[in-house]
Amino acid sequence: MTLDRPGERATMLWTFTVLLFCLRLSLGMTSIVVQSQPELWIETNYPQTPWENITLWCKSPSRISSKFLLLKDKTQMTWIRPSSKTFQVSFPIGALTKSSAGLYRCCYWKETGWSEPSKVLELEAPGQLPKPIFWIQTETSLLPGCNVNILCHGWLQDLVFMLFKEGYAEPVDYQIPTGTVAIFSIANMTPESEGVYICRTHIQMLPTLWSEPSNPLKLIVADTFPKTWLLAQPSPVVQMGQNVSLWCRGPVNGVGLALYKKGEDRLLQLLDTTSTDDNESFFLNNVTYSDAGIYSCHYLLSWKTSIRMTSHNTVELVVVDKPPKPSLSAWPSNMFKLGKAITLQCRVPHPVLEFSLEWEERATFQKFSVDGDFIISNAEGKGTGTYSCSYRIEAHPNIWSDRSEPLKLMGPAGSCFWSSLATGFLTWNYILNEAIRLSLIMQLVALLLVVLWIRWKCRRLRIREAWLLGTAQGVTMLFIVTALLCCGLCNGVLTEETEIIMPTPKPELWAETNFPLAPWKNLTLWCRSPSGSTKEFVLLKDGTGWIATRPASEQVRAAFPLGALTQSHTGSYHCHSWEEMAVSEPSEALELVGTDILPKPVMSASPPVRGQKLQIRCKGWLAGMEFALYKEGVQEPVQQLGAVGREAFFTIQRMEDKDEGNYSCRTHTEKRPFKWSEPSEPLELVIKEMYPKPFFKTWASPVVTPGARVTFNCSTPQQHMSFILYKDGSEIASSDRSWASPGASAAHFLIISVGIGDGGNYSCRYYDFAIWSEPSDPVELVVTEFYPKPTLLAQPGPVVLPGKNVTLRCQGAFQGMRFALLQEGTQVPLQFQSTSGNSADFHLHTVGAEDSGNYSCVYYETAMSNRGSHLSKSIMIWVTDTFPKPWLFAEPSSVVPMGQNVTLWCQGPVHGVGYILHKEREAPSVQLWGSTSNDGAFPITNISGANIGRYSCCYHPDWTSPIKIQPSNTLELIVTGLLPKPSLLAQPGPIVAPGENMTFRCQGELPDSTFVLLKEGTQEPLEQQSPSGYRADFWMPAVRGDDSGVYSCVYYLDSAPFAASNRSDFLEIWVTDKPPKPSLSAWPSTVFKLGKDITLQCRGPLPGVEFVLEHDGEEAPQQFSEDGDFVINNIEGKGIGNYSCSYRLQAYPDIWSEPSNALELVGAAGPAAQECTVGNIVRSSLIVVVVVALGVVLAIEWKKWPRLRTRDSETDGRDQTVALEECNQEGEPGANTSSPSSVSQGTSVELPVPI
Repeated sequence: MTLDRPGERATMLWTFTVLLFCLRLSLGMTSIVVQSQPELWIETNYPQTPWENITLWCKSPSRISSKFLLLKDKTQMTWIRPSSKTFQVSFPIGALTKSSAGLYRCCYWKETGWSEPSKVLELEAPGQLPKPIFWIQTETSLLPGCNVNILCHGWLQDLVFMLFKEGYAEPVDYQIPTGTVAIFSIANMTPESEGVYICRTHIQMLPTLWSEPSNPLKLIVADTFPKTWLLAQPSPVVQMGQNVSLWCRGPVNGVGLALYKKGEDRLLQLLDTTSTDDNESFFLNNVTYSDAGIYSCHYLLSWKTSIRMTSHNTVELVVVDKPPKPSLSAWPSNMFKLGKAITLQCRVPHPVLEFSLEWEERATFQKFSVDGDFIISNAEGKGTGTYSCSYRIEAHPNIWSDRSEPLKLMGPAGSCFWSSLATGFLTWNYILNEAIRLSLIMQLVALLLVVLWIRWKCRRLRIREAWLLGTAQGVTMLFIVTALLCCGLCNGVLTEETEIIMPTPKPELWAETNFPLAPWKNLTLWCRSPSGSTKEFVLLKDGTGWIATRPASEQVRAAFPLGALTQSHTGSYHCHSWEEMAVSEPSEALELVGTDILPKPVMSASPPVRGQKLQIRCKGWLAGMEFALYKEGVQEPVQQLGAVGREAFFTIQRMEDKDEGNYSCRTHTEKRPFKWSEPSEPLELVIKEMYPKPFFKTWASPVVTPGARVTFNCSTPQQHMSFILYKDGSEIASSDRSWASPGASAAHFLIISVGIGDGGNYSCRYYDFAIWSEPSDPVELVVTEFYPKPTLLAQPGPVVLPGKNVTLRCQGAFQGMRFALLQEGTQVPLQFQSTSGNSADFHLHTVGAEDSGNYSCVYYETAMSNRGSHLSKSIMIWVTDTFPKPWLFAEPSSVVPMGQNVTLWCQGPVHGVGYILHKEREAPSVQLWGSTSNDGAFPITNISGANIGRYSCCYHPDWTSPIKIQPSNTLELIVTGLLPKPSLLAQPGPIVAPGENMTFRCQGELPDSTFVLLKEGTQEPLEQQSPSGYRADFWMPAVRGDDSGVYSCVYYLDSAPFAASNRSDFLEIWVTDKPPKPSLSAWPSTVFKLGKDITLQCRGPLPGVEFVLEHDGEEAPQQFSEDGDFVINNIEGKGIGNYSCSYRLQAYPDIWSEPSNALELVGAAGPAAQECTVGNIVRSSLIVVVVVALGVVLAIEWKKWPRLRTRDSETDGRDQTVALEECNQEGEPGANTSSPSSVSQGTSVELPVPI
């Protein structure tokens, strides 16, 4: 064979090199080490129903062994010692039952002990095949061009093995091996081979009986060698003369490692394959200053390869007498804001034992931190000043580094200019701010001087009072506006938040047809708006209005039928949506270029970045079309995509220099003969040198409700940068660079109140003069509560074993949506998924305890500003091997009178699971509650003696689960009314001081009984006793205020448990130093009438008491009463005044309650009436005075009015001219303002006089 072209030789050489490397990796894996893990499999004599008789076989790889051990669920089940040494033994199981289902492994005995256990065999319930296990036969990264073997162990022989790949409905491969293991080979690995794989088995003669899917296996193809990593021990900062080890490792076995130093071409040290296997490291002895520098570690290959090496991490070795000084920065800036703190960040590029912060203004101030973050507050202005930091490392804990450069923290920006001078940061922002403020103050002073000059010169002007009054008002308003402007400038220049003025959302324009092979025969243009308040749509052709229509009522879209295309239809179309007060931005332009040709597509792409993936968007306007991507200079399409909707995304996996150029795209019909569109406008892809992309996020979750406040944070370590915010690729806001705060740059873009059309894909960039950064990672802002909420279900259930998989299915109401999965406590959604249907499955693989929590989901429409649905109802996922214990209680109480109703509630933290109620000594369950309820309610109506007993409940999942279920607490249901009621007494009495002891004595009528103490408001009995006599004493030590309440007791015979007596009489207990105060009221009112008495009624909460009434001003109590009623008369006015009452228990006459609130009795013209009368007189007098004053003023003005009118008519000639002359002559010596000449001159001039 001959190779005529150099390209073929290069391809053959690359392929040969990769195959040699793959062979070397395979040889490195299959070394001479003997596998010590035994093999476990199943044999049966029922090939179609293997679970009817099962035998487990365990095989030793060493060919001989003295005994074997079988384990089930991590516990020893049985072991066998064969009569002679053999290499395999059998463990008969028989017919598979629920008790024999579980996880099995086996071990064999070696000279040094038991071997490693075999792979885990999981036996499911009867009627199912065992779950296969799935693994890959390599430990290194998968490289392109290598062959990969994936092994699937099915445990039984003569099975059919199926290999499935995620995203494909049909299996990608199948095997029928003679043994229990199938080997699936993937030859010549490519990036297209990446994905998630599973395997399943089924019986050959019974293809409908399938096993459970194996655990998923994800294949990731690497196009580079894995990265090595380098570590300096004991520390990268060493002192002169010490030794240091550089420990280098990588995941690729069978290759050597080389140590390099930056600035030197030769390798410093070499570790061959044997050394790396023995865990050796590079060693630097007795280091000096010449050893300081940046070190890196590389693979050292003994063969040539074209596979690219990744960048290697480096270690900077610092050789000093003292560790180098750190850097100190402030976040978010070095200027305090009112009520805000500043975080000082002390940083070094190597591990540190502890950081220390010093404050120059206070010698005794010192803070310590492990992570280098120090929070400084400015309470009472005590946080400003100059700070520095230092650190120490673990290798030398007694040696502190040099201090960092000092950093000054400034106070709030209340006095902008002077604080800048004090701290030394006089910036252009401050200078401009102060200049504007000073100019405004100078204008205010000039206005005041002008007003004063006019007032002095023109004090005789007839209309000067009105003019000066208006001027004073104007000056006052100017002063207020100027003050507001000054404050706004001082605070506004230093603000860090830029409010986003959101434009009206851009509508979407597309075309539809009922002739997919010839769309131009009947074409309809559709325009849709993301806003729900759209009133009208307008379609424009070539920039002029063409047709307008109102939207549909619900879908907010409108159709513009064009019919069969003619030459008059050619042109550029776009549409607008009209809102209440504004018109939207135009949609993307759809260009019709002919009568028998498809619409011209539109291309767009983000700026290309070297070495990163780039997506090129091609919008074709019509659904069902196929897409082709062309590059200038290449005749054939570089990429083609099938019918994927109205737009397609072409992907360049890794952008390099060779990918630069002009690109265009075309669409064509799906079936031959193809009908093509015109090429799109060319898109030039040029890789430019850029700053690294910024860090972009929202301060809260990007899934928000309408009206919420959203802040985007765009930041970069670069200094003095300007920022641009983009929405769906269009610029919507910018933030100019700030020179006020040195250090990292950041911009905060604020949406004060999010609207339904404000959702979308946001990103940001920063720039400095001509250099731009890469675009940030996008943030999908989803505005919810537009569509109905979805439902979220967990499969197989919300409780899952650790290490298992769980699928969360989010079911929406519409198709073609994008779904997001959210977990409570995390800001960013966990997963996103776009589907063509109305549901999405989110897979949580190999879950652990950290995956437990509340989950919810939302779906949204990406084409319409991410309008989202309401959040689904949250579902709690429990990762545990045992269901949490539920709780059983009775409502209203577990002690129920005969014939009443009671509800037993079984509640637990797991939702979406049924409950089952059990009664002691009854085999079948009492009731089964539906699994769709969060709480299990078991009502019992018309309760009788048949319902008494002990109850418990537990979860009842509606799926097959190996998770253990534990019962709830035991509830004793007691039915009363079957025995005579007991009596209940309290000793020493119903009123007890806090901290004292108390005893309840419950006296029954029958011996050998169990007594139960009850308290109102509690569902369970407080205590039970079974004394030998007729009574029980319930002792309560050190009572508290919570022990106050109403108590009762019941009893039942030990021979007939829970068939109890009637309740005793209720006994109210008060735990207090004094009895509670009573209430005092008057009947019929508190105002005496002539000849009528008033009855004061004193009421208390306790029976058997004596009341006393007290009258202010009298030392001895006035009256005593047992019923609390006191009759008061007003003879000679002696009944008027303030009264209060109290009471005492007849059993405890020395203990009085607190007095009641005071009650005032007044006479027919008492103080209240007198006060009201005086107030009315004063108010009436003031009204009369004001009215009289107004009348006098009006009379005076009315008398002056005729004289003023006459004088005005006589002095029409003496108007502004005379007034101005008087102003000019006033103040001159000898000037006579009332000369006849002046009067005569004034009469010759006629000017209108404004009034």
